Amino acid sequence: QVRLVESGGGLVQPGGSLRLSCAASGSFDSINIMGWYRQAPGNPRELVATITSGRHTNYRDSVKGRFTISRDNAENTVYLQMNSLKPEDTAVYSCYANVDIVVNVEGARRQIDRWGQGTQVTVPS
Repeated sequence: QVRLVESGGGLVQPGGSLRLSCAASGSFDSINIMGWYRQAPGNPRELVATITSGRHTNYRDSVKGRFTISRDNAENTVYLQMNSLKPEDTAVYSCYANVDIVVNVEGARRQIDRWGQGTQVTVPS
């Protein structure tokens, strides 16, 4: 079992900052890509940012220069520092991880995707 638990959401005024955290726990061999997605009411889920195990990052255009994704490989944790928040950033933010797990005693591995429960970020207009 692989579990992702987010924290750090809340209500913040426009222009403010929040830092989201997501810790992975359970039985796995390694974590490949970690990231954050978000979904606002009535909208499809959208990618916010991802980071590889080698710390290569990718951001959606609307958050570039305002959000920073980082990870602590030793702690299996990914962070999202969100600055200059805008009302359009309001959404449920979910953590994502692509994880290698061992599936048998011979050591065969496969990749699985896991999602956290989500944390609400609200920026009032």
